[in-house]
Amino acid sequence: MAFGRFPRPKEASPFSDINVTPMVDVMLVLLVIFILTAPLLTSAIRMDLPQSQAAQAGQAPESISLSLNAQGELFVNDKAVDEATLLARLQDIASRRPDTEVQLRADQTLAYGRVLQVMGTAQQAGLSRIGFVATTTEPGSGSGSGLSSGPMPPAAQGLVPRP
Repeated sequence: MAFGRFPRPKEASPFSDINVTPMVDVMLVLLVIFILTAPLLTSAIRMDLPQSQAAQAGQAPESISLSLNAQGELFVNDKAVDEATLLARLQDIASRRPDTEVQLRADQTLAYGRVLQVMGTAQQAGLSRIGFVATTTEPGSGSGSGLSSGPMPPAAQGLVPRP
């Protein structure tokens, strides 16, 4: 017999699950704060900037096309030029705009030394910005280097009769 004792309930076992509700509440508050402040950060300062006639920073400099076909003939902006007048023509261009970019197009069968000679002439004339023009080939087309010579102007290809 139990002599007046009431039966005791079993003690509750510890609760071992993580309560994610406070974490979700904090994340939602942070999300609302970021949504409200993001538009303010993009245009926080309003200014009236001065106007200028100078070239914009993003404008590309003037460029000329200097082409060499497989026979070694020279073309400046699709017009045939001989070796003797090339330096004078490039110096004239450099005196007007020294930041002019030379876009060098050379046939891939041309000797490397000939290309370097033309580059040296351009640098001697005062044009130091020289870029090589090339076309990319499609992947798997069989070309090992991935590059071929750039598109030659019609006069450089011999397709257009020269005056």
